[in-house]
Amino acid sequence: MNLAELRASVGPRRKRRRVGRGPGSTRGKTSGRGHKGYGQRSGSGGRLLYEGGQMPLYRRLPKKGFSSARFKKAIAIINVRELNRFADGAEVTLARLQELGLRGREYRTLKILGEGELTRKLVVTANRFSSSALTKIRAAGGEARLVQC
Repeated sequence: MNLAELRASVGPRRKRRRVGRGPGSTRGKTSGRGHKGYGQRSGSGGRLLYEGGQMPLYRRLPKKGFSSARFKKAIAIINVRELNRFADGAEVTLARLQELGLRGREYRTLKILGEGELTRKLVVTANRFSSSALTKIRAAGGEARLVQC
């Protein structure tokens, strides 16, 4: 392959706007740059985020503080009252909850909280349990299995 064999890739092409070609072109005389000033000069592409001498936004905002949002662990939380939708003797896991669409796929950890009443005997497998959830699951005759993350 040599330079003579190169072809432009297929796709839409927009013609370059020709400026400074007379008053009938709408881009004559000052070529759309206006009169005098920095923007009229050559090389005045402008810096990224330049605000014309005004104090730029990235310098007006405070730069202090720390956010641990990047390190946040996504924990799927479910109350025992929501477990009543499962059949008696069923096994409840995070995978099963995701399968039924009760919790999203982005979760890797499951925590069971004790709000509400549990009327079914279930085998619940989770990474974390609140103490009230544990007592309610066991009181209903079920089993709570703790798994590591």
